Amino acid sequence: QVQLVESGGGLVQAGGSLKLSCAASGRTLSSYTMGWFRQGPGEEPAFVAGLSWSGGRTFYADSMKGRFTISRDSATKMSLQMNSLKPEDTAVYYCAARLASASLYISTDPDEYRYRGQGTQVTVSS
Repeated sequence: QVQLVESGGGLVQAGGSLKLSCAASGRTLSSYTMGWFRQGPGEEPAFVAGLSWSGGRTFYADSMKGRFTISRDSATKMSLQMNSLKPEDTAVYYCAARLASASLYISTDPDEYRYRGQGTQVTVSS
């Protein structure tokens, strides 16, 4: 069992930056593939970025490439650095975890992640 807690959300002006953190309790994340997802009002969850913990490989949604960076901070913590934020980035962001596959595949399907946090609100004003 992995419990995930996000922090770092808030209100920022367009063009600004925020850093989200995801802290795990219960065990280390070395056996997991991690993902960040976001969900706007009335929308389905959307993949933002993913991280294969043991291999260190990352994968981003096209609209986040070059602006967002996912990284491992410690054995139980990861982060999402978000730069050049746009109003359309406004959403609840949550982290999620799934046991890593042998191929270290990073899934973009939120339903394939067994564990997820409650989320943190990010609001970007224009």
